[in-house]
Amino acid sequence: MNPVLEKTAQALTKRGAEAYVCETAKQAIELVSAMIDKAESVTWGGSMTIRDMGLTDALKNGGYTVYDRDLIPPAERAAFVREHFFSDWYLMSANAVTEAGELLNLDGMGNRVASLIYGPSGVIVIAGINKIVPTLEDAYRRVREIAAPKNAQRFSIQTPCKKTGSCANCLSPDTICSQMV
Repeated sequence: MNPVLEKTAQALTKRGAEAYVCETAKQAIELVSAMIDKAESVTWGGSMTIRDMGLTDALKNGGYTVYDRDLIPPAERAAFVREHFFSDWYLMSANAVTEAGELLNLDGMGNRVASLIYGPSGVIVIAGINKIVPTLEDAYRRVREIAAPKNAQRFSIQTPCKKTGSCANCLSPDTICSQMV
């Protein structure tokens, strides 16, 4: 096993999380599917990680009780997210994970960071090795220089980072950097 993955998983466990290392997306999908009972409800935020690996499709096609915010028109999405805030499970990724087991997340609407902290009975964080950094300082840098500009590219917003690909520490009305946890 990769020593960085091993070290990070041990650190997460010491911080009270159940940490698992999966070698493939398929293994991760099987693990998550086994953790969630089909009678329980599951939802997620805007994570590209869980979509790109096929997890959301596996749950939607696997007979699970799924609340998919992406099927909701943007104007109705905030109400939908509030309605399903107390789902049994919330799936998300992290913008950064330190080798010391610290998660760092930057959010625009706040649903993801709120769900991580309080709400659903269970939260599953899926993070690839690309999100693991040595220190909290590196995590802040990854969030501001990689995650936020990359996420801004996905939305119909007008922020400096969407245009330049680099964080300007803006206070734009469209900012996706409203809450950091």
